[in-house]
Amino acid sequence: MDVVRTPDDRFDGLPDFPFAPHYVEVDSGDGGKLRVHYLDEGPSDAEVVLLLHGEPSWSYLYRKMIPVLVDAGFRAVAIDLVGFGRSDKPTRREDYTYAAHTDWTWAAIEAIGLGDITLVCQDWGGLIGLRLVAEQPDRFARVVAANTMLPTGDHHPGKAFLAWQKFSQEVPVFPAGQILNGATLSALPAEVIDAYDAPFPDDRYLAGARQFPMLVPISPDDPAAPRNRIAWEALGRFDRPFLCAFSDSDPITGAAEPVLRGHVRGAVGQDHVTIADGGHFLQEDKGRELADVVVKFIGATPR
Repeated sequence: MDVVRTPDDRFDGLPDFPFAPHYVEVDSGDGGKLRVHYLDEGPSDAEVVLLLHGEPSWSYLYRKMIPVLVDAGFRAVAIDLVGFGRSDKPTRREDYTYAAHTDWTWAAIEAIGLGDITLVCQDWGGLIGLRLVAEQPDRFARVVAANTMLPTGDHHPGKAFLAWQKFSQEVPVFPAGQILNGATLSALPAEVIDAYDAPFPDDRYLAGARQFPMLVPISPDDPAAPRNRIAWEALGRFDRPFLCAFSDSDPITGAAEPVLRGHVRGAVGQDHVTIADGGHFLQEDKGRELADVVVKFIGATPR
């Protein structure tokens, strides 16, 4: 596996991002190792809130939420998925699979030593995180799902997703920062757009970002569909507190919210939240509001 690592100076001076980097190594799957980056803020012995980002963002997405969670007394951990942020980036698109990403992310969680986790997941953070919840339910105390889903390939993904998938494969230069800007309701400042571009100095670093849209199961014969079907059934039996906190203006995942609420046992009876004036990346539009929802949810569902 050929791997590149974004130079550290690409991350110097990012706005509103005072957090120190942390790293663990995980097995690459071909006998090698991959370095995975994560943020780790708050008391080491506090209750853990695990923040998983989506495509094509990285842990910078959670910079508005982390201080709120820490001020409330929690330990906030945000992992950069392999191929994103400060984590290592395989350069061949075929090295990125759904199964590999769930394995890499779980290995990172174990290497960091996290347990009794409150998961906050959005976009691909949910595609990976919800499958981990289904496969390792005893490691999770509760879940907050925001603008995400666990697709099995058995339902039409929607026109908005198919348009995004087509764009992601055909655009000559993959504009990560502008993609974030286009999927929020607020206009991102130029320096924030640059921060989302920081992990990707050139096209060699973008294999994961290019490949992720092609890994979403959109047909019954997708390679990830069988394992996701099993996970979907198991997720339905997850009886610990499960909250949907979707935004009101996301054309990609909006239809998934009532499906999750009706399927997951732990979602029954929860005070699910619709966050107003938020786009797909609601952490940018309404990060503090989402963090407040998480804090309130944990307080209302003690261990």
